[in-house]
Amino acid sequence: MNWLYDSVEPRVMDEDMLKLAVGEQGPRDEAGQLARQEGILFKDVLSLRLDFQNILRIDNLWQFENLRKLQLDNNIIEKIEGLERLVHLVWLDLSFNNIEAIEGLDTLVNLEDLSLFNNRISKIDSLDALVKLQVLSLGNNEISHMMNIIYLRRFKDLRTLSLSGNPIAEEEDYKMFICAYLPDLMYLDFRRIDDHMKELAESKHQYGIDELKQRENLIQAQLDDERAQREELEEHKAAFVEHLNGSFLFDSMYAEDVEGNKLAHLPGVSELLQAYKDKFVIICLNIFEYGLKQQEKRKVELDTFNECVQEAIQENREQGKRRIAKFEETHLLSLNAIRDESEVTNLEMKIAEHSKDITELFNMLMTLEMQLVEQLEETINMFERNIMDLVALFIENVQSLMAQCRDLENHHHEKLLEISINTLEKILKGELDEDLPYDVCALFVDKDTIVNAVGTSHDLHLLKIDNREDELVTRTNSWCSHLVDAIHKDEIMRNRRRVKEIHQYVDHVQNELDNLECSEIID
Repeated sequence: MNWLYDSVEPRVMDEDMLKLAVGEQGPRDEAGQLARQEGILFKDVLSLRLDFQNILRIDNLWQFENLRKLQLDNNIIEKIEGLERLVHLVWLDLSFNNIEAIEGLDTLVNLEDLSLFNNRISKIDSLDALVKLQVLSLGNNEISHMMNIIYLRRFKDLRTLSLSGNPIAEEEDYKMFICAYLPDLMYLDFRRIDDHMKELAESKHQYGIDELKQRENLIQAQLDDERAQREELEEHKAAFVEHLNGSFLFDSMYAEDVEGNKLAHLPGVSELLQAYKDKFVIICLNIFEYGLKQQEKRKVELDTFNECVQEAIQENREQGKRRIAKFEETHLLSLNAIRDESEVTNLEMKIAEHSKDITELFNMLMTLEMQLVEQLEETINMFERNIMDLVALFIENVQSLMAQCRDLENHHHEKLLEISINTLEKILKGELDEDLPYDVCALFVDKDTIVNAVGTSHDLHLLKIDNREDELVTRTNSWCSHLVDAIHKDEIMRNRRRVKEIHQYVDHVQNELDNLECSEIID
């Protein structure tokens, strides 16, 4: 433990500690005093200092969801934890603690400055999520292996690094190695790296760097391929036809088919099976290609709908702005005229006239909104009909193609049953020339046994086809329902926001008039 706290009782990071820290670090002016009286919401805090608190464990920070800067140095923290919700954190200081491993930082994707100075860390790792990292302080730790430097090459924005006070810093080649393998680094151990040092380092380690770059390029190419495959799979999933661009469905039918795999050893079945597979895969490819085309049609339909909605909203907004601009041209003139009017009768008349103008503006804006609601309702209903028609057509045609898969399976089943019964007859008569595996021979006890084996295989295949069809239909319908529901909900929320905006604006101008009226009456 840090010697400063050997005689002090470890403390818990509880609600009272956090409230006290937030209150003490808040503004000192009148606004700050008022905030302390009424209570400061943790979610509004951007910076928090909890140094020299003898904290043993990080906890209860989940409410600080907008925190940008967190200072936890000079405590006795042993583990990095409890920071998962602080996704907006940019600056984190955990120096002068008892931390042995880097962990618990996976959600801090916006972190730029991290200090772990003076801890017990022996390995640099688990920082992968910190893609914006610029400053890393790891001085006075227990890092001894130069390969830790290679790990830091992934941080393209890293410009400042501190490792002094580690066993690694005692290595003869310490500075040269870091300058060579981290060429974009600008500061090492609080000193600027000059261009001459970089050139010498690069020259000295040229062979190793070239070899490392080659490995990195291979790894990056592999990662790019994997990412491309994931993206492609997501596109196929969006079209509801993933894994239908090959033999996946057919192979899955036989993956758990014990009897079917045994029966494949029968004379003539291998050729029959291959012909079945070829035709089956062609149908799957037809479903796949059709699915992608239909997905594109649905996307075009949705994009067109969104464009129409945005155009209607924008046009309606512009009309509203023009009406408001026209109103405001006379609004200030009317207020000034009311201020300048000294005759009571005229004053009351002018106030009444302007109040009428405000009411007319409100009615006009609300009329525009109601027109927009009706226009969008018609657009949404038309889109709903179109998208549901597209989905229904897609499902209908896919079901037709899936029926062809079932027809192939039924045909294959009939042929396989015929071959199996013929083989049974040859075995009983001793006329079978081929030698069959023992487990296959065990099926040919009698006709019922072989018929059951063939039937079990057939039922499993049909189940696989049915399940894939049901999955496709269910997901497609679910997507359509959720999409339509979301569009209706979005329109309801848009309407509520717009009506609220209109009320707020009209209330504002009415309050201006009311306040002016009150002041005139008092005068």
